[in-house]
Amino acid sequence: MARMTGAQVLAEMLQGYGVSHVFMVPAVLRRTFAEMEHRTKIKRIHTHGEKAAAYMADGYARASGRAGICMAQVVGALNLAAGLRDAWLAHSPVIAFTGGRDPKTKFRKVYQEVDDVPAFETVTKWNATVDAVERIPDMMRQAFRAAVTGAPGPIHLQFRGNEGQIDQEEADMEPLCEPQFATVPPFRPEPDAASVRAALSILQEAQKPVIVAGGGVRASRAAHELVALAEKLQIPVATSLNGKDLISGSHPLSVGVVGTYSRESANRVVAAADLVFFVGTEAGGMTTHFWTVPKVGIAAIQIDVDPEVLGRNYPLKAPVNGDAKATLMRMLVETDVTSAARREAWLSTVRGLCDEYAAKYRELLASDAVPIRPERLCSELTRHTPDDAIVVVDTGHAGMWMGGMYDLNGVNQDYLRSAGHLGWAFPAGLGAKCACPDRPVITFTGDAGLWYHIAEMETAVRWRINAVTVVNNNASGNQSKRGFDRAYGGKQTERARELWTFSPTNFARLAEDMGALGLRVERAADFEPALARALEAKRPAVIDVVTDIEALAPLAVG
Repeated sequence: MARMTGAQVLAEMLQGYGVSHVFMVPAVLRRTFAEMEHRTKIKRIHTHGEKAAAYMADGYARASGRAGICMAQVVGALNLAAGLRDAWLAHSPVIAFTGGRDPKTKFRKVYQEVDDVPAFETVTKWNATVDAVERIPDMMRQAFRAAVTGAPGPIHLQFRGNEGQIDQEEADMEPLCEPQFATVPPFRPEPDAASVRAALSILQEAQKPVIVAGGGVRASRAAHELVALAEKLQIPVATSLNGKDLISGSHPLSVGVVGTYSRESANRVVAAADLVFFVGTEAGGMTTHFWTVPKVGIAAIQIDVDPEVLGRNYPLKAPVNGDAKATLMRMLVETDVTSAARREAWLSTVRGLCDEYAAKYRELLASDAVPIRPERLCSELTRHTPDDAIVVVDTGHAGMWMGGMYDLNGVNQDYLRSAGHLGWAFPAGLGAKCACPDRPVITFTGDAGLWYHIAEMETAVRWRINAVTVVNNNASGNQSKRGFDRAYGGKQTERARELWTFSPTNFARLAEDMGALGLRVERAADFEPALARALEAKRPAVIDVVTDIEALAPLAVG
């Protein structure tokens, strides 16, 4: 072994695991950044906020399937922990580095000192401290190993010293990496053969089954196998928001996103099924509209890589513990295609429910109203988003509009969505663009979401992160309107409206002032040329779309 500093080891190991960008608020691991400059091609993205750095690392991880790296010194650690909540909820492999307490000064009221380690406990799979420089290699290997195995998730390493100054120390070390743990999934656990046969037998006997597919299928890269099995057995497919890109919206078996931020046709199909086949989804509250779609007690089978998920929310006729791709491949081999014939009547019913949904919203999806209807904006994105684009979507109304009204049109498009934190999408889209610089990245958020981290527009300009951000700008957080209607007895005052409305703002002008391309769209017909111009720009772009403040996303059908 050679004598090396911690900084040298960290820089070489990050490069060894294929990391191309790190996202941070200085000052942390300063010597490591210097070694990155000398030894690697890793880009060091200096952001304006720790939470945004975590969101960028999260978008990077979800777009690439590799661990995303974010960092902060000790005083910013709690902000970084807050930023890991979305990665934790979405099973995204993000590794957070922070500075930490030094034994020499503990309990003496050192400037900025707080014990941050407990704050990471609830939002990480593994939460550890690096107190001796010679432990850096094995702790790094374990961080990557834990981040990507099983159900992926965030990791936290706290380095001794408020800025992680332990990286300046030397020891005899080897920067040994394990490339197998650079991407998700590193392993494909095979399911028990008997459990596969039991599940397949139940599935084939069902008259009105439906597949509900989630982010675990996406993480396993099993979309092809999922659709192939659905086609063989002629079973309709609903997805969670995390699984929206598993099947094209134009596929005849696709019924849309099910749950709370959903498409009406998907909820109606799942509610009418006699068997629900959960694949790579925890069947949590959002995917099932708080366990009403389907109702608890429905006949169900489930595949998941995490055995603790199986049967947690729905009693199962047959649980299958295994990697989604490996399990679906096994099912494809053993499938009896003749059983598909018994589902002709069911598919006719499913098509009717989908046609009813399409007819109900056809006029709004084509509306030329001014201000612009959000349904029309989603329709424009469906028709004009490039075939190889990554689409990144916020929560709240943005998640509701896009979950229900937007369709992916091809197998090469990706869809990443906030797992619950408003403001996530804009920085996450920048992280996704860093991970995939040769692909178009289009972020969809509202003005309420963009305000959270608008300072990162300057970050995007400074680092030439040429993502496109579409802002559904209605000068409000109007998802809250219904709640305040209830609070005020059905009739709001002007003072009540202050609780969910904002000052009108031209985000295109703000973008231009920061050095980005800013385009303002006030008529629906002008969106297509604006999107084309933004995608061709050699700089970050914001398309500020003025929409109707009175337009509320449709509520889920229970």
